[in-house]
Amino acid sequence: MTRPLDVLALGNAIVDVIARCEEDFLVHQGVAKGSMTLIDEDRAESIYAAMGPATITSGGSAANTVVGAASFGARSAFIGKVKADPVGDLFAHDIVASGVAFGTSLAREGKATARSFILVTPDGERTMNTYLGACQDLSEADIDPTTVQSAAVTYLEGYLWDPPAAKAAFRKAADIAHAAGREVALTLSDSFCVNRYRDEFRQLISGGTVDLVFANEHELKALYETADFDTALEALRRDAKRAAVTRSEKGAVIIEGRKTFAIPAYPIETLVDATGAGDAYAAGFLFGYTAGLGYEKAGRLGALAASHVIQKIGARPEKSLKVLAQENGLL
Repeated sequence: MTRPLDVLALGNAIVDVIARCEEDFLVHQGVAKGSMTLIDEDRAESIYAAMGPATITSGGSAANTVVGAASFGARSAFIGKVKADPVGDLFAHDIVASGVAFGTSLAREGKATARSFILVTPDGERTMNTYLGACQDLSEADIDPTTVQSAAVTYLEGYLWDPPAAKAAFRKAADIAHAAGREVALTLSDSFCVNRYRDEFRQLISGGTVDLVFANEHELKALYETADFDTALEALRRDAKRAAVTRSEKGAVIIEGRKTFAIPAYPIETLVDATGAGDAYAAGFLFGYTAGLGYEKAGRLGALAASHVIQKIGARPEKSLKVLAQENGLL
């Protein structure tokens, strides 16, 4: 890769299968509302057979973020593993068509491309059942040093901490980025993920592996094992260089040392699907951050992107986020 990048994302390359459902469907399927549960291939087929009509779209947390960043105009790339199967071909086509460079080699053998079965209840809450498949085969061999060195920020998703090989790829990318004088960002991804790896995540943050943390309020409270937001925020302030914490309709809080920036949420007409709200927020923030626009404007761009995606089905933007930002006087 010859030209510098603004954002490089490493994450699980997943195709989302999204369907609306009533809350009793979740009960019948035995899944906790609002959670992300890892499932095997048999369970994936069972849920798919029971779901209603579905929307199928490329997804994955970090992939959603980097697509959003590209929609704002950021120079973006993605590293993630899919298999050379129809679903993997769909993912590769979609991310490149979105303006994101994607050079990870497709697996010719092994598990199928990952799928996340997302159940959306009438209140817009999403419950995810994820078959990681080929995602778990992302390894250090997939990390291209030249690409990492060229990126202002390498953005990593917490979900990568599940497969050991991907964890090693995560650490390799962070080491390369820092050696090149670049920054590393981490999204905590999910409170259930935080509960699995709390100590390791805190070490990544306090030990300097991560320069910028993204979290929502629930993830932050899980990280510091407290029900009080202010207590959790103060703990994060002690550990992190800088962070952006989203709070749904309460907006977001950005911190750097003792500095605090409170960013209001953009008003919406109807909450349709909360899938990808945090991913979109990170996209807007990272675009603004790497463009040198300052924390307040970066936070407002994040809030605008989140407000857009939650008023539609699916986590990817339906229109140019750059145009949307221009229409709202932010660019």
